[in-house]
Amino acid sequence: MNPVTLFFDQLWQQYTAINPQAHAIHQLLAARGESVVNDHVALRTFNTPKLGIDNLAGLFEAIGYENRGQYDFTAKQLNAYHFEHSEDPNHPKIFISELITESFSPELQAMVQEMDSQVSDEDVQSLDFLYSGRPWDLTFGQYIQLLQESEYAAWTAAFGYRANHFTVSINHLTTFFDIQTLNQFILDSGFAMNESGGLIKGTPEQLLEQSSTLAPMVNLEFSDVNHLIPSCFYEFAKRYPMDSGRLYQGFIAASADKIFESTDAK
Repeated sequence: MNPVTLFFDQLWQQYTAINPQAHAIHQLLAARGESVVNDHVALRTFNTPKLGIDNLAGLFEAIGYENRGQYDFTAKQLNAYHFEHSEDPNHPKIFISELITESFSPELQAMVQEMDSQVSDEDVQSLDFLYSGRPWDLTFGQYIQLLQESEYAAWTAAFGYRANHFTVSINHLTTFFDIQTLNQFILDSGFAMNESGGLIKGTPEQLLEQSSTLAPMVNLEFSDVNHLIPSCFYEFAKRYPMDSGRLYQGFIAASADKIFESTDAK
């Protein structure tokens, strides 16, 4: 199997194991005759030398991906980049973000360093690291401590390496032509959606509209106890053509900022 296809297959299997709602929505769309195309996946990490984007990017580049955009999320203290496949535009994009750990308390920084120390240099040299789950010990108390400073830090510490979300490309659907109709279908099917900043993030004028489910709660195993916390979510994206006629392939920072909140522990 093509290494890119294998990577996304493994990522999808791990993602749907913890987020069965994505599989259920995928099946509902398939029942309508849709062949669902994945627009992009999103990954989360910390900006340490070992776990940061600059180091992990080599794993994408080894299977043909190139960095095509940088994004700053000042309020949440995140950096992000998106990668596209250099030869095959049909391969999903990869959106990866990292927490700017030095913007937080010494306590949070110490916890991230402790997590980082439990990952070897060899671990991060293999593509399967990106769907290896949580590679460090974490108590529920530590999760709560991180949550008080950063939802993103807490989620990343709890879930480790996996797809935070996959994304349905609305442009490739044949029975839905706009994001409003698809959103209504998702709601009517009984799934909760992220309404932070409105149900739809972005506009046709910005060349990208996005929406997402709310991450369902899962009973996650910590080092000392199992506890319900928000897991992963499913996103939907409609892209619009640029002046060149080609569909816009980037991301809108203000919209992505609200999409991040799909995993908030409300």
